[in-house]
Amino acid sequence: MAEEKKNWVQGIKDYYNELRSEMRRVTWPTRKQVEGTTAVVIFSVFVFAAYFFVVDSVLQRASNVVFTFFNNKR
Repeated sequence: MAEEKKNWVQGIKDYYNELRSEMRRVTWPTRKQVEGTTAVVIFSVFVFAAYFFVVDSVLQRASNVVFTFFNNKR
């Protein structure tokens, strides 16, 4: 049991050391890059929202026309 605990503790230490080593190699974006990509994401969200609003409105009107047409046939 003591051997398992020792291996478990050593595994955590190894993981932590590898994690620190890997994080040192990460190239972090600059503030300007983060602001630029954030602006692109926010703009894209609004464009897609507008697109889906238009598509939803067109489909809603089309389905209303179809349902009205078939309800009037009775």
